[in-house]
Amino acid sequence: MRHLAIATALLTMAGPTAAAPRPAVEHFGRPALNGQPLPFSDAVRVGDIVYLSGQIGVGADGKLPEGIEAQTKQGMDNIGDVLKRAGLTYSDVFHCTAFLADMKDWPAFNKVYVPYFPAGKMPARSAFGANGLALGAKLEIECQAYAGQK
Repeated sequence: MRHLAIATALLTMAGPTAAAPRPAVEHFGRPALNGQPLPFSDAVRVGDIVYLSGQIGVGADGKLPEGIEAQTKQGMDNIGDVLKRAGLTYSDVFHCTAFLADMKDWPAFNKVYVPYFPAGKMPARSAFGANGLALGAKLEIECQAYAGQK
């Protein structure tokens, strides 16, 4: 009986289930464009932070839609897809960097960008004017998200 009590105490201290330790660095997705693999991961988790690679507004067909608003929507949807694969949502995003080919597009970009996040919980953000984005895109957005205990 005493051995049973000791075994029960040890199991209780170990927790309900012993989960396998998470790798120190975890990679999510290997993007491709027109069937060709790209030289980076969609996201990388290190500890409690997931670093998302920059996303342009390219669709599943490998093409960019016309205009800043359509490209922003597609880019944000692409970010949402990566977040989902990592088990996260837009509410977990705490910082983004926006690269705009033309800073005159700032208001139109914000019009599409803002509604993706919970009201009153916008991530911190930096923005830069850029000369020459991949595929001639009008913008690129990269984000970081918290993936620790909630």
